[in-house]
Amino acid sequence: MPLPSLTSSVQVLGAPGERHEEILTPEALEFIGRLDTAFADRRLEVLKERRRRSGHLAGGTPLDFPLATRALREDPHWRVAPPAPGLTDRRVEITGPPERRMAVNALNSGAKVWMADFEDATAPTWTNVIGGQLTLLDAVERRIDFTTPEGKEYRLGEQLATIMVRPRGWHLLEEHLEIDGRPLSASLVDFGLYFFHCAQRQIDAGHGPYFYLPKLENRYEARLWNDVFLLAQELLDIPRGTVRATVLIETITAAFEMEEILHELREHSAGLNAGRWDYLFSLIKTFGHRTDFQLPDRAAVTMTAPFMRAYTELLVRTCHRRGAQAIGGMAAHVPSRDAQANSAALAKVRLDKEREAEDGFDGSWVAHPGLVPVCREVFDNVLGERPHQLDRTREDVEITAADLLSVRRIAAPPTREGIRSNVAVALRYFDAWLRGSGAVALYGLMEDAATAEIARVQIWQWLRHDQADRATVLDLLDAECAALEEEDPRARVAEAREVFVDTALTPGLPAFFTPEAYTRHLVRRTENRS
Repeated sequence: MPLPSLTSSVQVLGAPGERHEEILTPEALEFIGRLDTAFADRRLEVLKERRRRSGHLAGGTPLDFPLATRALREDPHWRVAPPAPGLTDRRVEITGPPERRMAVNALNSGAKVWMADFEDATAPTWTNVIGGQLTLLDAVERRIDFTTPEGKEYRLGEQLATIMVRPRGWHLLEEHLEIDGRPLSASLVDFGLYFFHCAQRQIDAGHGPYFYLPKLENRYEARLWNDVFLLAQELLDIPRGTVRATVLIETITAAFEMEEILHELREHSAGLNAGRWDYLFSLIKTFGHRTDFQLPDRAAVTMTAPFMRAYTELLVRTCHRRGAQAIGGMAAHVPSRDAQANSAALAKVRLDKEREAEDGFDGSWVAHPGLVPVCREVFDNVLGERPHQLDRTREDVEITAADLLSVRRIAAPPTREGIRSNVAVALRYFDAWLRGSGAVALYGLMEDAATAEIARVQIWQWLRHDQADRATVLDLLDAECAALEEEDPRARVAEAREVFVDTALTPGLPAFFTPEAYTRHLVRRTENRS
């Protein structure tokens, strides 16, 4: 691969902060500039293809497994790379933003893997983006210990979770960094800064640079990431194949190209993950204009729904057929002091994890350290001393396109409480996100951007199909705005309301709430340039 040359340097437009110079070194900026220069055009092509395909699906083009890659799917011989050091046993993975306190808790939680999430669990303020990179660097260097002003100590233990990093998706920009007058890809900033500073350090520690890849829609987007890995390894003289990446299957189109995605990334693949919440969001976003894709209240759409069962069983079968690990979905419960409520919630978590382990998943996600013991016990009972269950190839599973799209089997109109809940959650999440928090405990659950996306697109879908009326939604929105204002005088109620109206109550459905909200509310530039 020819190495890209830079015609100009990366300009830092974000305000300087404490220790930012440790991350934004001239060498690191040159590295991410080379990555962005090499792949800027292809990134735009990927986004153009997303819009083109979305238009075709909206126009009635059927969604099916690609005919052009049928031979690849039928070829029984190819496999992905074997598990990398630190990723052989992944029975419990914990996720959360790369915030210092949460990082220590996650690394010490007893989980096998910590996914440091720059995407759905991080509000991408400049402070959070660079602060997250500092957190990761300090964690790798084991200098993350600290004491709060109140005297509470956070110290790393001996047995730590393996770090995986989820960069922001291809659709997002980092507007605090520019090259040739254009902002850099947020994906390449998050990936590149971590890779530059920590790849060799992780190798020296016995692990490696490991990633989760979000929001992929097809094999071409996986190919783009694979080429990014190849160039990054070449630029820093890291052996080819050292990078490992797990792809979140969290879009409906990616569900039809699981094998192709694994194949594109096969020398860098660490399997697939069932990103259940974004998957529902993608399903509504893609087919919300159709009357046969009307989902009921969010709480009523469980993993036992036929189309969700088809998706997860196909994921396990696909992964194990190719020697890749299959990682289950998120348990978002936040333990409470109410013993009865806590017991009931943990029982639901246990049932969910038992279903995943029995279906053949090799591990699963939790959002809170308090859920690690439950998830670990469930997978211990199934795995025993084995690190995974790749031997369960699930040859009994046969999934068709109709199975993946059988939403009508659970179709039902929303309840008033379902509408109110979506308004309440989306509004409160938008407020927290605008104030810099991307992972928020709401009504007993740890919510992130995926939750807000589902909430607002469901409102849009119900309005479009006259399952709810605009006046009712606006009345509920006003009531929740008043309640939020009373709950927290610091809440940015007017801005949160604006984001809700702009992304849920418009005739056309924005693909994501984050790009416009980021540009309008989170970008804070200075005239300082490096």
